[in-house]
Amino acid sequence: MNVLLCSIKTLKGLYDISGVEVGQHFYWQIGSFQVHAQVLITSWVVIAILLGSAIIAVRNPQTIPTDGQNFFEYVLEFIRDVSKTQIGEEYGPWVPFIGTMFLFIFVSNWSGALLPWKIIQLPHGELAAPTNDINTTVALALLTSVAYFYAGLSKKGLSYFGKYIQPTPILLPINILEDFTKPLSLSFRLFGNILADELVVVVLVSLVPLVVPIPVMFLGLFTSGIQALIFATLAAAYIGESMEGHH
Repeated sequence: MNVLLCSIKTLKGLYDISGVEVGQHFYWQIGSFQVHAQVLITSWVVIAILLGSAIIAVRNPQTIPTDGQNFFEYVLEFIRDVSKTQIGEEYGPWVPFIGTMFLFIFVSNWSGALLPWKIIQLPHGELAAPTNDINTTVALALLTSVAYFYAGLSKKGLSYFGKYIQPTPILLPINILEDFTKPLSLSFRLFGNILADELVVVVLVSLVPLVVPIPVMFLGLFTSGIQALIFATLAAAYIGESMEGHH
C-alpha cells in the first residue's frame, strides 16, 4: 500500500510539475481549457517540416539515389541501428515510434537553436522550441511509458508483471517505483537541457550581441542533437527491456 501511495504521489508530482512556468506564456482559452498556444504553434511548424521532408523523400525515389535521398536513407538506417541495438531482433515494428520520437525532438531542439522565435511578436509571452516547455517533454515521456508497457504486455501477457519480483520479491517496491520515475527522469533531462541552452544564448546575446554567442549557439546545436539521441536511445532501451524481461 505504501508503494502504491508513493507511486500515485510520483504521478501527481509529475502532473503538478507540468504546470511549472518559466517567463510569460501565450495561452488560448478554449471553453474551460487553457492551452499553451506557443507550444502548439512551434510544434505545428516542426510537424510541417517533418511532413514536408517525408513527402520530398518518398515523392520520387531513384534507383541511383540522389544526395537528398542518400541523406534520408542514412537517417533511416541510423534509426534502425539504434532500435536494433537496444531492442534486439524484434526491433522492426518499433522503428516508426523510435524514429518519430528522435526526429520530432531533434527538429524541435534545433528549431530553438536556429530559428529566431523571439523576434515574432505575440500579444504576451514568446515563442520557443516545443521541447523548451515541460508539458511537451512530459507528454513524450508518458508516451514512452505507454509504449514499453504495451511492448511487454503484448509479448508476454500478464506474465509480464513477473518482472517486478525478479530477481527477488524483496525488490518489488523498488521495481514498481522505477517504472514511475522513468518518465520523470526522461522529461526533466530533456526539458532542463533545452531550457538552459536557450537561456544561456539569450543572456549572452543581450550582453554581447555579436561574437561571443556564436560558439555557444554551435555548442547548443551539438547538445540538442545529443539530447534527441539520448531520449530515443533510452526509449528503445526501455522497450527492449520490457520485452526481454531483465535489467
